[in-house]
Amino acid sequence: MLALTGCELPASPSPPPSSPSWQLAWSDEFDGAAGAAPDPGKWGFDRGGEPQWGNEEWQYYTDRRENVSLDGSGNLAITARRESLPGMAPCEAGTCDITSGRITTKERFARAYGRFEARIRVPTGSGLWPAFWMTGADIDQHPWPANGEIDVMEVLGNDPATVHGTAHGPGSGDSGIGGSIGLPAGARLSDGFHTY
Repeated sequence: MLALTGCELPASPSPPPSSPSWQLAWSDEFDGAAGAAPDPGKWGFDRGGEPQWGNEEWQYYTDRRENVSLDGSGNLAITARRESLPGMAPCEAGTCDITSGRITTKERFARAYGRFEARIRVPTGSGLWPAFWMTGADIDQHPWPANGEIDVMEVLGNDPATVHGTAHGPGSGDSGIGGSIGLPAGARLSDGFHTY
C-alpha cells in the first residue's frame, strides 16, 4: 500500500536553506472508491515482463485493477498474484507466473529538486521487492544509470526489518552509493505504515 506526496522548494540553483519554506507541488492521497484505478492524470503503468528491466523478476506487470487499485480508505494496493494470463510474454528469469503492478509519474510529473515522500506499508515474503524510487525524466534519451536513480526505499521480502537506499548515476552501474538501516530485533517494516 502506498500514499505518495511530493513537495518542491522555490526554484534555486543553490542548496536549500536550513529551514525551508515548503510549497506543495503535487500529491495523491488515493481517496477514491474501493476498486478504482489510480488517477490516470497522475499515474501511468509500466506493463510487461522483465526483458525491459533486467532484474530477473518472475512477474509480469499489468494495469489491471486486480493488481493495482484503491482500497476506499485512502490507500493504493499493489498486489502480486500467482497466475498466468493469456498473452503474457516470457520473463528474463523464465516463464512469468506472477502478475503485479508498477506505477510511474513519467510524463505526468517531474522535478529536479525538492522533498519527495511516500507513506508505505510493505509486504513480506521471499521473492517480494517493494520499492519507492525516482529516475531522471530523460530516461528514454539517457538509459539507466546515465539518467540517475534514487532508490528512496527498497525492502527485500525475506528481510522485512531492513530498508535499503541507493543513488545511481553515470558510471555507477549496479553498485551505486547507498546504505541500509535495520529495525530492532523482532520488528518488521510490514507491521505498519512508515514514511520514507
